[in-house]
Amino acid sequence: MEHYITAFATGFGLGNATWLPGTAGALPGIALAWLVVQQRRGIQCILVLALIIVAVPICDIASDTLGGKDDSRIVADEFLVFPAAVVAQGIAKHPAILIGAFAASRVLDGLKPPPAAQLEGVAGGVGIVLDDLVANLYLWLILAAIAAFMRYRRQRQDG
Repeated sequence: MEHYITAFATGFGLGNATWLPGTAGALPGIALAWLVVQQRRGIQCILVLALIIVAVPICDIASDTLGGKDDSRIVADEFLVFPAAVVAQGIAKHPAILIGAFAASRVLDGLKPPPAAQLEGVAGGVGIVLDDLVANLYLWLILAAIAAFMRYRRQRQDG
């Protein structure tokens, strides 16, 4: 069973990419996020919470199998947590916004804004997932600000 979980955690090989394995492995997150944002907001929240909860043991088991650390081949945290960046964000239904959000997520994951870097040190799958979750929550705030600005501009033009 551990073999199958580790295969899933490595994105069925995407995490083994020689160049930007985290980004390659995060690509399934775009499809997951697309599926999530098509649902009603309440369902979106439940799905995102479930994905985050599932990510922790998957990453923990894969970490143990691959040497007990946040191995760069483990990408389930990337693709399972990315939908948190777009949950309940209506603007993410636009494909260009979703792709832009994905790119921004990858940048924020690389920058590890506080407290993401500190949380990465938490043991096991929790730490592996938390740093990505924090980066994606920052992105959620950015998207919410963009959406609010767009609504404000539209109201000013209409009014």
